[in-house]
Amino acid sequence: MRTVWGVRFCLVFFIIVCTACAAPAVERGPLVIYSGRTEAFIQPILDAFATAHPEIAVVVKYGKNSELAALLLEERDRPQADIFLTTDMLVPLSLIDEGVLAPAPIPGSEYVPATLKDAQGRWTSVTSRARVIIYNTDLVSAADAPQSMLALTDPRWRGKVAFADASNGPFQSQIAGMMHLLGTPATDAWVRALVANNTAFLANATDLRMAVGSGEFAIGVANHYHYELQRREATNNRVGVVFPDQGPTQMGVLMNTSTVSQVAGSAHPDAAATFAAFLYAPATQQLFADVNYEFPVVPGVRITSGATQHDDFRQAAVSMDIVAADAQNAVLLMQNAGIP
Repeated sequence: MRTVWGVRFCLVFFIIVCTACAAPAVERGPLVIYSGRTEAFIQPILDAFATAHPEIAVVVKYGKNSELAALLLEERDRPQADIFLTTDMLVPLSLIDEGVLAPAPIPGSEYVPATLKDAQGRWTSVTSRARVIIYNTDLVSAADAPQSMLALTDPRWRGKVAFADASNGPFQSQIAGMMHLLGTPATDAWVRALVANNTAFLANATDLRMAVGSGEFAIGVANHYHYELQRREATNNRVGVVFPDQGPTQMGVLMNTSTVSQVAGSAHPDAAATFAAFLYAPATQQLFADVNYEFPVVPGVRITSGATQHDDFRQAAVSMDIVAADAQNAVLLMQNAGIP
């Protein structure tokens, strides 16, 4: 009898051990997000995700797109991040050939236009944004506000215009788009004229919108939602906006996108997939639109009434893949012209 029970115990123990060995590995620890988007723009989304998925803890590391991309490359053999969020699609495109980003098409992103995502799912646009001219209405009247990006080099605006610096992804995208639409020589001449006109180049677009709102600068160039946010500030909110280059022979408004990627070989692929899919739920896209005033990439979602809609202006006829192809040359052009 002891022998029979001993055999049965051994069999049961063997089955338990084998079952444990065959079971999929448990994803331990929090979901780690590397975010090139600042906390103010992503925290409402994280709060909504925490409510929808309390079982998934999240830790976020913030930084500039380029810094986080370099870290992902450094950690390639032992990935520490699960999700990479960016303010622009140029950075994930630069990582594709490095094998850092997982080919993982995201549920819900099938409605995103093909021009705004990688066919293999290594990066997908989350929101789109327009490059606009913001002006301080105490310093510039609507009638006098420049109506074209090209007008910003006029001597009347000397020392009165601000951009973000050369590390800013949307600015890089703008230059790449202009190189395609206007040609490299004309774009190079424009950038050099900006520098010669004593244009200021600030650390980020948030500093820029606040500097225009306070009157430190009369004019700034940034994504459209910075205007929407500044005009809703309690103070320094006397700002206007121009969606530029709308004439029949002008280039139209240049666009850029924010993106999400899943990191190849990460410790939490299931949680990463859940988070990525959450970004394309209509309610989440509506949150991006209502809180950040960004343009949704999922059809049927519109921005809060009173804010500019993405069909209220003519967009430049240049696709994201063309912008991406000129991205490195755009950065070199900016740096060679003296933009810090």
